[in-house]
Amino acid sequence: MNRLRNILFYILLFGGGMVFIWIVVHLGNALEVPNELVRPDSAANQWSAFVENVLENFGSPFAILLVQIIVVLIVARLMGFLFKKIGQPGVIGEILAGIVLGPSLIGAYFPEFFNFLFPPQSLDNLNTISNIGLILFMFVVGMELDMRVLREKISESIAISQAGIIFPFALGMGLAYFLYDRFVPPSVPFLSFALFVGVSMSITAFPVLARIAQERGLNRTKLGTVILTCAAINDIMAWCILAVIIAIVKAGTVVSSLYTVAFAALYVIVMLTVAKPFLKRISELYHSRENMNKSVVAVYFMVLLLSAICTELIGIHALFGAFMAGVIMPDNKQFRDIFVEKVEDLATIIFLPLFFVYTGLRTKIGLLNDIYLWQTAGVITLVAIVGKLVGSAVAAKYVGRHSWRNSLVVGTLMNTRGLMELVAINIGYDLGVISSEIFVMLVLMALITTFMTSPMLSFIEKIFPNKEKNKELVRKQIQGVFKVLVAVGKPQNGKYLLRVVKNVLDGMKNTLEVTALHITAGADTNPLHSEEFMRESFQITEDEANLLKIPLTKEYALSDNVEEEIISQLNNKPFDFMLIGAGMQFAEKPIFTDSSPFGKVKWLNKTFNGLVRQRVRLYPQALIKDKTHYFVEKANCTVGIFINRNFHHITNTLIVLSVKTDGFLLRYARRLLRNTDGEVQITIIDTDKVLEQDETAAAIFKNLMADCPNNIKVARTKNISSISSRFGFMMISYQAWNVLVPNNKRELRNIPSTLIINKKSSRFATHTH
Repeated sequence: MNRLRNILFYILLFGGGMVFIWIVVHLGNALEVPNELVRPDSAANQWSAFVENVLENFGSPFAILLVQIIVVLIVARLMGFLFKKIGQPGVIGEILAGIVLGPSLIGAYFPEFFNFLFPPQSLDNLNTISNIGLILFMFVVGMELDMRVLREKISESIAISQAGIIFPFALGMGLAYFLYDRFVPPSVPFLSFALFVGVSMSITAFPVLARIAQERGLNRTKLGTVILTCAAINDIMAWCILAVIIAIVKAGTVVSSLYTVAFAALYVIVMLTVAKPFLKRISELYHSRENMNKSVVAVYFMVLLLSAICTELIGIHALFGAFMAGVIMPDNKQFRDIFVEKVEDLATIIFLPLFFVYTGLRTKIGLLNDIYLWQTAGVITLVAIVGKLVGSAVAAKYVGRHSWRNSLVVGTLMNTRGLMELVAINIGYDLGVISSEIFVMLVLMALITTFMTSPMLSFIEKIFPNKEKNKELVRKQIQGVFKVLVAVGKPQNGKYLLRVVKNVLDGMKNTLEVTALHITAGADTNPLHSEEFMRESFQITEDEANLLKIPLTKEYALSDNVEEEIISQLNNKPFDFMLIGAGMQFAEKPIFTDSSPFGKVKWLNKTFNGLVRQRVRLYPQALIKDKTHYFVEKANCTVGIFINRNFHHITNTLIVLSVKTDGFLLRYARRLLRNTDGEVQITIIDTDKVLEQDETAAAIFKNLMADCPNNIKVARTKNISSISSRFGFMMISYQAWNVLVPNNKRELRNIPSTLIINKKSSRFATHTH
């Protein structure tokens, strides 16, 4: 009755409304004054008018800007993805995306498309929006600097950082002497030109460096802390020097710039003594997501914008004000994480690619049209590398007392320039201090010095092997340490994987060491969040390790390719066994049941659930996720694939011997019995007379029967599906699994939690699994 009443109400509501609107329009038409407006009199004319209107709207400045943003985002993300695939920071691909879309490539080979996408009148809008993005980005960079860590580590890092500024700055000014006559713009004093060339040699890209250090696991080492501290100090010093240089350039002389410098110093004092305590007080009152409302966020953005406009008016550029606003943000880590999360994605995903494109529009590689110009670009790049890499490395060696290996790592990372270099040289180009040719050369230098970082680090690791790591490897081999890598996906699965490790892998003659590895998909994740993600990912696993008394090492990484990162971590360290979880790819029950909204639609129910079941028949090993095949093929050690079927503890266990080489499973059975004090009952199915063909396996089986006669029995059946549902746990070799699964798809729906083992001799281990 209620449903009928509702339907009648809607009919009257909409029907009555439409009738009323029609009456009003009809009466209103009678009031029209006849005019000479020509209306399309045919369908063709109406379509032409519509198309003309669409094209007119498409040519509006706002529509062009939206199209530019869409194209830029697509190309930037694609290039970033491709460069990450080859082990390079995504920012290099995004920078190159700007050059690709600029006059050097698209403009040269597709001029009509280039002129349509970037008409000259649209560049001012693009520049304005990209500058807003830079302000937000510099604000985030300032917030990412942990001032407490800087204060703690400044004594051991200040000399390296200063060497990384002074040495390349001096070389840059010396280089400017030889470049001045040929490349300086008209009416630019030598001092202004030399200062900008010098500071362009001294920049380090702290955000890019931090991500590379994190990807290589350096951020949790003493060396990594020193490098990050040096880079942070370098950033602060470089931007202060750049602010002074901008003041000198705008004022014309050093004496005239003293007014600007004095007001800049006053600005810094006010920010540190007035603004910072004010913001700290606010953060103490509003420090959580729950009470950080829009009014509080507005206050911090107002401080950012006021700081930026102050430095712009003083004459040291708005970006310095944005950077300073980030630096004075409260030290409360939780507060900074929340605020960075609100700002960073917008700045890095939307705005920064626009800045890269704007830089690319200015980068006309065609200007380097003779061998002399390319030689000059090479000299500039060489001076930049020698100044930054050699200067920082020598300081790290003789002041920081680091080894040559670590010193070169410091120098290589400090030589990373990336985005920060582009910001600095764009400022110089806007001020008219550097010419178009020098601008292009400096852009190429920024790309090369950033691109070379990862290959250079790999080269250093190759020619300077980690002696401490090798000593530790030899020690563990001698002592019989059995090292296991547990790849933890979902945090709650870590405890179950550890229970399997403890019961199956903990041997009487070996010391068990477990490394839990968790990888967050996405290399763009902010380093500020990594500690929080790491803590959340390992909390359950760590609690279980303490309960089981297992020595646990935690490894955390960010990667766009989780599988490759797991294999990289596995094969580059001395592991004997890797355990990884896997799900089942067959449908345990229909997706559309009778109780589901579509369950009563019989044809949909039958068709969709049929497709799901058909999926099993399409894959020979459909009971294991496809990604696990990658681990089996690429791993240098034994791999265990654990299928969790409501697993809690190992109970009655089924061991399947089906391939001639399956005798090794009995070694794990022996460990299982010892580690559970004989509380587990083991049933062995020998489907292919393995015990008769393998003398070693037969000997182990004989010993097991002698030691634990009440815990071992042999089932005579060859059909494991007929008895597998009686067990809580099963062990089977990967080869046997591949043989059995295609023949028993339907029957294996009721298999228990299963450990599938692919035995492979570790190239690191000297003991037997």
